[in-house]
Amino acid sequence: MSDATDLPPEVTSVLGQYQYETPGEFPVEQGYIATSCSSVENGNPLFWDPEVAAELTDGPIAPPTMISVWFRPHHWAPGRTEEALPLQVHFDMKALFDLPEAVMTDNTIVFHDPVRPGDVLKTRQVLQSVSGPKTTKLGTGRFWVIDVEYLNQRDELVGVETYTGFGYRRGEA
Repeated sequence: MSDATDLPPEVTSVLGQYQYETPGEFPVEQGYIATSCSSVENGNPLFWDPEVAAELTDGPIAPPTMISVWFRPHHWAPGRTEEALPLQVHFDMKALFDLPEAVMTDNTIVFHDPVRPGDVLKTRQVLQSVSGPKTTKLGTGRFWVIDVEYLNQRDELVGVETYTGFGYRRGEA
């Protein structure tokens, strides 16, 4: 899981474990789909024509590339006492290793069952690996790989998004 032997127990204890299982804050909605398709001029009839959707996918679906839209928490919500952050494991790693800067260096999505209007997705995050210390042009830090699994309300896997992040501390100028 990790090529590093110097990881603190707070990291090794969560490697490969489900964390932050979080229900979506709103159902998948046709208006979001239309707005997203419109913003990039995506005229695919699958997303606009109910007859085409019925023929091809047994009903309307959301564009697969919208999968992360359904897990991004609103910045503010009534009653929320703490800021909700997407990809909390990433921020955990930054804090545990005291790395103030970070970038995502890779992102891959594997799609499973289609996401449909009315679905309420939940996500869970899995820290897959953490590297030993590395130095790049950005600074010195560590790489980590995080999977975000997306499941619908029937616990059917609809996608897995894999992020590689690099948390680092800038070198002295």
